[in-house]
Amino acid sequence: MLLVVDVGNTQTHLGTFRDGVLHQHWRFATVRESTADELGAALRALLGLRGVTFDLLDASIVSSTVPELGPEWAAMAERYLGHKMPVVGPGLRTGMPIRIDNPREVGADRLVNAVAAHDRFGGPCVVVDFGTGINVDIVSRAGEYIGGLIAPGIEISMDALTARGAKLLRVELETPRALIGKSTVEAIRSGVLYGYAGMVDGILERLEGELGVATAIATGGLAGAVVPYCRRIDQVDDLLTLTGLRLIWERNR
Repeated sequence: MLLVVDVGNTQTHLGTFRDGVLHQHWRFATVRESTADELGAALRALLGLRGVTFDLLDASIVSSTVPELGPEWAAMAERYLGHKMPVVGPGLRTGMPIRIDNPREVGADRLVNAVAAHDRFGGPCVVVDFGTGINVDIVSRAGEYIGGLIAPGIEISMDALTARGAKLLRVELETPRALIGKSTVEAIRSGVLYGYAGMVDGILERLEGELGVATAIATGGLAGAVVPYCRRIDQVDDLLTLTGLRLIWERNR
């Protein structure tokens, strides 16, 4: 069984694959100060909820947007799983050429998503990751990672709005009753959901002018909230990053 771990700024998403098929997956809050021992304890507890034990894990791989946690996960694997856990980054084969000014700048999660999207849909394709930030990553027709765009994420924007607006409350991202809000809560809800959908559609429209027709794939924890209001997203895959991690592990066996 293969353990794959995607460490994001807000959440950590991990899963187990058996014979290339996702077996189980879990999410928990990312704590930047976590030690290898604490990660081991959290991992054992989560796996145990689904009847999975450490001795069933033959291999593992991690990508991390939090620099200090990649080494801690690797140390956890060596200490408790009895094997080395590769960390996605320079020196690990991805099978995808990186055509940007400084390839070392590419976030591990962005590259992993690009690998998975190209493997499934071919190129050109665009990944829109609704996470702490909105990451838009582009793969060319030739299967090259050619760059992307980054915007503040939905939760960051909502936190800023409520922090700066004394009378504005934090709202849940539920379906708006109408485009035009009849209350402050409804107005915020419509503004956030339709606003981010419009931003994503606008970016994809502009990219189409440069790339031609490209498959647009949405992923990330908040994709489900925004995608229903988007007009240019073709596919939603909440497990895209986990799949990309499996593919990269297979390319480094």
